[in-house]
Amino acid sequence: MQQIKIIKNRSDIGAGTRGSDLGIDAIEIAAINKGSDYFSRYSYVDIETENDAVYTKQNTPFAKRIKKVLKVCERLSDAVQLIAKSNDFPLVLSGDHSSALGSISGMKLAEPNKRLGVVWIDAHADIHSPHTSPSGNIHGMPLAAALAEDNKDRKINEVTDETRKTWEGLKNIGGIEPKVLAEDVVYFGVRDTEEPEDYIADKIGIKNYKVDEVRFRGLQTCVSESLNRLKNCDHIYISFDVDSLDCDLISKGTGTPVSKGFDQFEVMEIINQIIESGKVSCFEVVEVNPTLDEKGNFMAETAFDVLDSVTTKIESLK
Repeated sequence: MQQIKIIKNRSDIGAGTRGSDLGIDAIEIAAINKGSDYFSRYSYVDIETENDAVYTKQNTPFAKRIKKVLKVCERLSDAVQLIAKSNDFPLVLSGDHSSALGSISGMKLAEPNKRLGVVWIDAHADIHSPHTSPSGNIHGMPLAAALAEDNKDRKINEVTDETRKTWEGLKNIGGIEPKVLAEDVVYFGVRDTEEPEDYIADKIGIKNYKVDEVRFRGLQTCVSESLNRLKNCDHIYISFDVDSLDCDLISKGTGTPVSKGFDQFEVMEIINQIIESGKVSCFEVVEVNPTLDEKGNFMAETAFDVLDSVTTKIESLK
């Protein structure tokens, strides 16, 4: 029987603000405070981090700490791949969102000939490259790397040879590039983007179900439509960035909070309906940052509620 196996990846070097490395512990504390034995029910593995890189001088300003991010993504990819190849379910808890490239890579490498779909629940598109990024923070680039998309039409940065070479390494983890096709990616809740991201998402045809659209057309309608878009995919990976939640309604306990997002019940329903398709084979939670939470540990508590609900749904399909 398929077992859920948790991967804990406490890396936060892809973000512009420190603290998401503490997110996993904050979620565990939330579970304890709710009287849940969740984290004693499943086996887990810890991914070795490179978080000491925050103390070193940067020489790749348009892709900060990119060599270290590559190392972490390769380790995460190996862990996800190992669990998936054992026919178990990798449930990934990560710090910053650059980790998604590692998870996507691991799922693709586990079954290279199968088609992988991606559901990206996030306030941000995360489809910049070093050529377009205004910040150089790699948590804004994982989907571009998975799609092997440089977006040089909107190039604003002159990257170094070192950056270019390592970016190619990110795109080519495991020797497969791209990991996912644009037609197999669906956004939910993306609402804070830069023009280069809007341009490339429109050019390659990624559908974004915005919060207002989901509420106006109906959640079930939008989810059903998204699953129809992914009907040719053999597996689906779901990435849940907690900044998809409304920071005014929930909390600002994440590195890049954005107003007018989903509430936790909408996110649970979106994810659980997608899981009911029977195709979801990996789920990831990212960007809980308790150091920024103005409501104690409320973001982590909310993230745990989502995690617990989703896990129950996964278990029900075994």
